[in-house]
Amino acid sequence: MLLDAEESQLVLVDYQSRLMPAIHEGDRVLANAVRLARMAQLLQVPLWCTEENPEGLGGTVDALQPLVAGRVLPKMAFDGSEVLLPRLKPAQKAAQGGNARSLPKHLQKAAPSAPARESIVLAGCEAHVCLLQTALGLLEEELEVWVVTDACSSRSDRNRDAAFDRLAGAGAELVTTEMVAFEWLRDAGHPRFKEVLSIVK
Repeated sequence: MLLDAEESQLVLVDYQSRLMPAIHEGDRVLANAVRLARMAQLLQVPLWCTEENPEGLGGTVDALQPLVAGRVLPKMAFDGSEVLLPRLKPAQKAAQGGNARSLPKHLQKAAPSAPARESIVLAGCEAHVCLLQTALGLLEEELEVWVVTDACSSRSDRNRDAAFDRLAGAGAELVTTEMVAFEWLRDAGHPRFKEVLSIVK
């Protein structure tokens, strides 16, 4: 099973100004998050960003701010699925009301909605806390979760690795930034291939 850009959404979890300096390999992790966000923009993949307790941990880091403007969701719970779900999985539109001669409401078909984008590409910090709990919350909602390992970390590599082990066991797919890029493209003939390739390199 490969990622499909038309079925994907990107979620960036808690890349915040007071947290990132303490993150193991934080510069590399952030650089990959920026790559993911830029590729999502090019390929029209919807993007969301969360901030855990922004008063305490600061806002989203400067490098990501222009890429996530208007798409940032503050939260206090470690599991961000509650604030994300209304955006990731909008409720299906109710059927249009009819007159007395129309079918009863329980027999009416729901109005067509936009195609579902149920492949959630997820990256963030800390891997063993907010990223893990958000991923598990989304899996419980029967969304496909793809965790971008080289764009995730914790304050220690041990906590990060334990999170990856648990996520794999729970059914999340573990991928890398380049895997996401080339699966979203699928083909060297893609009209955005050269632009995405320049981001990857």
